[in-house]
Amino acid sequence: MRFVISPAKKMNVVDDAFAWRELPRFVDDAARLAEAVRTLAYKEAKALWGCSDALAELNFERFRTMDVRAEGALTPAVLAYEGIQYQHLAPQVMTAQQLDYLQEHLRILSGFYGVLRPLDGVVPYRLEMQAKLAVGGTRDLYGFWGDRLCRALAEETSVVVNLASVEYAKAVLPHAERCGVEVVTCLFGTIDARGRLVQRSTAAKAARGSMVRWCAENDVRHVDDLRAFDVLGHAFDEGRSTGECLVFVRA
Repeated sequence: MRFVISPAKKMNVVDDAFAWRELPRFVDDAARLAEAVRTLAYKEAKALWGCSDALAELNFERFRTMDVRAEGALTPAVLAYEGIQYQHLAPQVMTAQQLDYLQEHLRILSGFYGVLRPLDGVVPYRLEMQAKLAVGGTRDLYGFWGDRLCRALAEETSVVVNLASVEYAKAVLPHAERCGVEVVTCLFGTIDARGRLVQRSTAAKAARGSMVRWCAENDVRHVDDLRAFDVLGHAFDEGRSTGECLVFVRA
């Protein structure tokens, strides 16, 4: 079983925690994408990122000087990403055993790095999976990665627990059946007055990070064991769940 989650837009270099272990599997592709971004003019890069001038200037400079193999500039991926999901995952306070669990079971999908293990060394970047970056005859990053991310997961497991956003899940789910991977998606929400499941982005991110942490704390190895997840007031809703989708409702 492997969990897949999304990255976060905001990233930092962290040098006062645990060390990174290996370079990402697709580091050569990341270097290729970095070179493609470096060929863009500033206005083109800003349009690609769809961000403010301040963020565009920061990331334009990052890509200009980027070396994806520079050992002294690398941070473990699970520490490099910031945001609500990673705050609730809280790897900084995990035990060595729990970090080993993450390294084995958690994979982070990335527009730039493809797929990452938590302790892979990464540099700060901005390149979302939905970015319209044309590389090697492809129109965008979905085309660039094709089915390679799903095939990489299939080499490790036959069951993927999808905790990623729609943007990142689209890089894997369309290829799952062909790659021989079963995907189980977890949804988190509340029930509205009409009896419908309502998912709030902030709450869902918190729940996804909390589920990964809960699994590491409890050494969860099987999909069926996810039904016991009860963090942040969530409870498994059997009536709304299927074999391909587990629904957790917060009161």
